[in-house]
Amino acid sequence: MGRILGVDLGSRRIGIALSDPGGVIASPLATIERSGDAERDRRAIVAMAVEHEARTVVVGLPREMSGRLGPAAKAARAEVLALEAMESGIEFALVDERLTTVIAERSMVGAGAKRGERRRKIDQVAAAVILQSYLASRA
Repeated sequence: MGRILGVDLGSRRIGIALSDPGGVIASPLATIERSGDAERDRRAIVAMAVEHEARTVVVGLPREMSGRLGPAAKAARAEVLALEAMESGIEFALVDERLTTVIAERSMVGAGAKRGERRRKIDQVAAAVILQSYLASRA
């Protein structure tokens, strides 16, 4: 089966999560600070996937609460198209990410994480929520 990488695209940071080799459990992995160079950021995502032998990358699709595709969702779709154009041999998928940041924040508060730690890790925890949603949908 192989590992799967989860990605939460933010305007300032990109959260990264990784599944176990069996594709059952998602864990937060890293946060990539946006560089201001979209191509460089894409290469960083692909490099993370290659480094961790992920054959699939799941990217959060930030739909509006109504389910419509707003500007952020359209930007995420465009980002996935640009990632696919890199011809890395990696498969990309989009997953509805509504409320993932809220879920991530609540889980971190529930785990007793301090505000500074939550700020540093929220993006990667949100990526883990996105990835876990994808993994559960395949079960």
